Amino acid sequence: MEFGLSESQQLLKDNARKFFAGECPIEEVRRLMDTETAYDEGLWAKMTEQGYTGIIVPEQYGGVGLGKVELILLMEEAGRALLPGPLFSTVALAGAVIDAVARPEEKEKYLPPICSGQVRSTVAMLESNPSWDLADLRMSMANGKLTGEKLFVPDARVANFIIVVARDGVFAVDTKAAGITMSPMTTFDLTRKLYAVRFSSTPAEKLGDLTDLSRALDTAATALAAEIVGGMQRTLDISVEYTKMRKQFGKPIGMYQAVQHQCADMYLETESARSAVYYAAWALEQNAPDAALAASIAKMYASDAGRTVGNRGIQVHGGMGFTWENDIHLYYKRAKASETAFGDSTYHRERIARLIIDAGAASSQSA
Repeated sequence: MEFGLSESQQLLKDNARKFFAGECPIEEVRRLMDTETAYDEGLWAKMTEQGYTGIIVPEQYGGVGLGKVELILLMEEAGRALLPGPLFSTVALAGAVIDAVARPEEKEKYLPPICSGQVRSTVAMLESNPSWDLADLRMSMANGKLTGEKLFVPDARVANFIIVVARDGVFAVDTKAAGITMSPMTTFDLTRKLYAVRFSSTPAEKLGDLTDLSRALDTAATALAAEIVGGMQRTLDISVEYTKMRKQFGKPIGMYQAVQHQCADMYLETESARSAVYYAAWALEQNAPDAALAASIAKMYASDAGRTVGNRGIQVHGGMGFTWENDIHLYYKRAKASETAFGDSTYHRERIARLIIDAGAASSQSA
């Protein structure tokens, strides 16, 4: 298959890169990651003006109405800029879940405020047994209320409502509701804050069942893989630039074949991951039969490649790569944190095997 971006898609990608470079340079990233929430209201308002908060929401709910490919292009550039804050958790995660499972009247209630930038959201799924399999969920609703604890919830402190994935459905919970408490969790990536959220007879509104949730999680996983790709590209760019200026024995280190091999391998990993992510986005948008498989392949490859490119970037920088003043370690930490979110490479390899085996069994039965 030959894949190329349309003129409008390339324009979106270019404009997003310029926007993030101007509004969220690395100095601003460092400032925000030292705050409690890594969230800036002014930056959020500017992203809303650009239409980023409603990029995949249908126009009838106040969104821009673009597709999964456009979302992935935006998230790739956000990853390149190491964007802090709740864009991913609100748009690519909570927005995708609401669009997939909620009824029209509930979409009318929750999606327009997201598009207009009035509210932010996130999704709480993992529990004390950290598994991304829906069958392992324990929390359930009783008498219209939720009780239990969710872990590793991104950007919960700045969310106006949380989408809670439970054993018996998907629920919306106002963060100001009675019985809800939050506490920050130690996180490797300081640009994306994680929280433990406890519910004690907390009122909740059911949005839908788990039936259609998998496709929304595939969208989120692919968007996260796109973020990883953006970070990989920036790691490669920083490393190549460093090899041109850093001299050893009177010559730029980029002239040494061993260093060239490191950069070439980084380039290969980055381009391969980008191809997998772009195809997964297209497959999800087209509801292709292999969409779930493509999403798992993209996340599996990006999870491993992001770590590998980060390792190589640190190696190219030598001792400088470990210093706080150098930016390369920030991208490495984002890649490591994103590696396990929505399933690491081991999880997705097992899922790919199940999908292939199930497809083969279905084909045999139909024959």
